[in-house]
Amino acid sequence: MKQILAIILFAFATPAINWSGDFSEAQKEAQKTHKLIIVNFSGSDWCGPCIRTRKEILETKTFDDYASNHLVLVRADFPRQKKNQLPKDQVKRNEALADKYNPDGEFPLTLLIDENGKVLKKWEGFPNVTPQNFVDQINQTANASR
Repeated sequence: MKQILAIILFAFATPAINWSGDFSEAQKEAQKTHKLIIVNFSGSDWCGPCIRTRKEILETKTFDDYASNHLVLVRADFPRQKKNQLPKDQVKRNEALADKYNPDGEFPLTLLIDENGKVLKKWEGFPNVTPQNFVDQINQTANASR
């Protein structure tokens, strides 16, 4: 009984962030819903600042609550360990996205992009802000671009 209760509590405590791996689908969604897009370039199994960005900002309740109503999320992951390798079609999509938006191969790199593909804001490296400050920066940029 305790295990079931623990599982239920964990399920509700964990943010339910839904990240896409397909930018073109995300862009179609953004155009349909008039939301902005966050693209996060990450090395999930080798890049310390990437892991911190994900855990300390992008996977928090604060960010999740905001993102669920205002953003379409895309993660372009570039793992190095063989056990974490992505399917070949996903690797191709990530590489094409990197060619367009991250040609210098910066990790982590998080971009705020409008529904037409224009970069509105760029966070290079670990943002080093609270989740609320991160959301505030998105809001400020979104308001300035309207």
